[in-house]
Amino acid sequence: MSKSRWRKPATIAGALVLTAALGGVVATNHEVQEALGLADEPGANMPWHPREFMEMAAGESSEEAGEEAFEARVIAEQFAQARYAPGIVSPGAYSNALSQLNALPTTKGGWREVTKIKYDGDDPRYRDYASNSSGGAGLVTGRITGLAADNSGYVYAAGADGGVWRSSIGGGSWTPITDALPTLSSGDVVLAADGSLWYATGEGNTGGTSYVGAGVYRLANPKTGTFATTDRVGGTELESTVINKLRFFDGKVWVATNRGLFSHAMGSTSGAWKQEFTPNPSYLPGGANAGDANAAYKNIVNDVAADPRNPKHVIVAAAWRSGDTYNGFYETADYTAGGWTKVNPTGAMPADDIGYVTFAFSADGGKLYAINQSPRLLNKPAGNVNSYLDGIYVSNSGNPAGPWNKIADSAKLGNSGSALKQSVGGKGYGPGIQAWYNQFLAVDPENPDHIWAGLEEVYESTDAGASWKTVGPYWNFNFPCWNISDAQNTCSKTTHSDQHSVAVGNGFVYVGNDGGVYRRPINGKTDKAGHATDWQSLNDGTIDALQYYSVALGKDPQKAGTIVSGGLQDNGTSILRPGDTVMGSHFGGDGGDAQADPANGCKQVQEYTNLAMRVTENCNANPGPGTASTSTSRDIQPYTSSPGDELARFIAPFAPDDHDANVWVAGGQHVWINTKGYAIQNGKGWTNVFDLGAGRTATSVAVSGRMAYVGWCGPCNNAGFARGLAVGKVNDPSTWHQVTLPGDFPNRFLQGVGVDPANPSHAFVAVNGFSRRFTEGPGAGFGHVFETTDAGVTWKDVSANLPDVPASSVKELANGALVLATDLATFYRAPGATTWQRLGTGLPLTVGMDVEYNPIDNSVYVATHGRGIWAFQLAQL
Repeated sequence: MSKSRWRKPATIAGALVLTAALGGVVATNHEVQEALGLADEPGANMPWHPREFMEMAAGESSEEAGEEAFEARVIAEQFAQARYAPGIVSPGAYSNALSQLNALPTTKGGWREVTKIKYDGDDPRYRDYASNSSGGAGLVTGRITGLAADNSGYVYAAGADGGVWRSSIGGGSWTPITDALPTLSSGDVVLAADGSLWYATGEGNTGGTSYVGAGVYRLANPKTGTFATTDRVGGTELESTVINKLRFFDGKVWVATNRGLFSHAMGSTSGAWKQEFTPNPSYLPGGANAGDANAAYKNIVNDVAADPRNPKHVIVAAAWRSGDTYNGFYETADYTAGGWTKVNPTGAMPADDIGYVTFAFSADGGKLYAINQSPRLLNKPAGNVNSYLDGIYVSNSGNPAGPWNKIADSAKLGNSGSALKQSVGGKGYGPGIQAWYNQFLAVDPENPDHIWAGLEEVYESTDAGASWKTVGPYWNFNFPCWNISDAQNTCSKTTHSDQHSVAVGNGFVYVGNDGGVYRRPINGKTDKAGHATDWQSLNDGTIDALQYYSVALGKDPQKAGTIVSGGLQDNGTSILRPGDTVMGSHFGGDGGDAQADPANGCKQVQEYTNLAMRVTENCNANPGPGTASTSTSRDIQPYTSSPGDELARFIAPFAPDDHDANVWVAGGQHVWINTKGYAIQNGKGWTNVFDLGAGRTATSVAVSGRMAYVGWCGPCNNAGFARGLAVGKVNDPSTWHQVTLPGDFPNRFLQGVGVDPANPSHAFVAVNGFSRRFTEGPGAGFGHVFETTDAGVTWKDVSANLPDVPASSVKELANGALVLATDLATFYRAPGATTWQRLGTGLPLTVGMDVEYNPIDNSVYVATHGRGIWAFQLAQL
């Protein structure tokens, strides 16, 4: 989500300069300045907040659209890297993991959902300089990648990592219906004509190497039923793929995946999926070029559609967003006979510049609309581009060959009431800065000239694209109607930014974005600026699809109980205090790692990204009327020479000593120590004690008794992937050294470290990714938890009966018990035991990112990346 208007203004648009140049590692401030041509700009050497440098890198004010483009690409890639390095995950991995999970015993007790509560991104209690409040998105949840709606009031929403939710009242009072499936990563969800609901797993927004798919599932009676593993369609053919679109025609279900186009008869769930089309079959698993470093990007099908007038006439949009020789449209006059040919589109559509594309036919087939992202623009130097959108088009013949007419480009949409039309010195950014990531397109079933397009914002045309309105602007900041005071803010509510899905039904158009689900009437009202006046947030707290990276816990200084906070993907940082009926957002933008003082939970450190850390000592609460631009938090990002010059993972790790809340360790390329605690004033308060090495960045940090363990990777992708572990004492730089890991220690991400609170030489490492059985890569090895009793000199695999599933966080409790968060479940190893159990019941099968212990209620808390924060009281055991 965006930052408030008092942030320092943006300068240059569209700079996605970082990933390729630095192998997925974030650039320094100086590198960003040079890449954007800002080195000689006035103020280029000013000590601006590091967020502002990332704002410039993205061409926006704070975490606006361009930076979200940067964020989306980098975090998706890094999130996936942890799970597939050092190779590619083969089909069958998740089925195997779920089978192993189901064979494990389960402990007594159940989990409690902590964040099943309204989350208000505009909460007036948190109008601080570093919050997002008053932007207009209102109640929010996590990213929604699929939507379906019927005409009887039933709506189905698919969370990016939260599974499918059902509402019977047109949105709201949601119920999860996919919690029994092996993955809750969502590609699409669609209602069939017979009333069945089809769910495609494997989020298509994460890139060509995403690992998370477990196939497609069909629920015969979605109004009352829930999905089961037996509802899967076909075999393992679609495992470890991502699915961009799911469509129905000619009695079949069709899926556009990163491994080509597949189909399956709708009348039965049995039988294998048929591969209908693939542009480069030799790059598929088992093919002659399967080992090529770019194999995962060679067969991406973004969309598939059939001519409503002839369902055997099928068209495909196949492309890698950065460009490839296979990019383009393909068609067959009769798919039953094969004969796919590449289309040469005529008219305004550039045949040599087709990227990520979404199709939409009118109901009668007379019009075919398309959004096209431009690889040519994506590959231009950062400072020269303000959008990656080529355009929105219509073929008035319904023919993919055209002729195509361009009905919108970034400039036209920018002039339609867009909130993205902002600039400094004549240089700005425009709609489509994330066109490779944000796209939806829909045609009103009753009116072929009425269309909705989703990019960062929601756009609507009622005259086939001749004119447009920005009915869902990115935010309300900088509009004349906006005011920091709710009493004076006359702007209508808008949607959250970054659009991914759309559905029409029950008299409404529904949109899904990085902040959840919103709706308005199909023929809704707008104000004189073209902004809708009738958006309704459907994120009522019952749909907890929040995507956390972390959880932080501490005693509330004002009342009995625990303050729970945590960093979220594109939804800032949430804070929940005892007695709250609504959860607030006290830090904006993206949220990363987090920590709090156990004795005073209002003393917190929250990360924006890349070790851009801020500390607050009062929960970052609103200091009062007229003081909204006065920050109650301080920038404490560590740096070597200038603010922001420390290379770090997008979600970079830091942690306090579990014996001393005022001793902290943070990891980028270097290991940083702070002994001033929450009194630290700025980034100079850190001490650099160890260099992990050029190109290496920290992946995990743990500290106990002033002994610290820092896991790292570098390179962090499949091209030469390497990992390691550094150990040392926080008060003695001379003790820091690289641990020599044994030859059979897995060459995969060291994602979590847990230290024995009674003996700092005794520690455990959680290893991400899948074992060598499913990961094709050098040294993938076996095992997910390893133990040392001598500070890393020797190691023992203690995975025992754990399922083979990526592990992210491990915590040793005072009694010697272990708690482990993984991509499927949270596990428990009792004191003195050698085998693992599944911890409690009720926790959804989604990605657990962080596990922490809270002595106030003797509970462990787990932050999930798609289903919020959950707690388990240990007294139940």
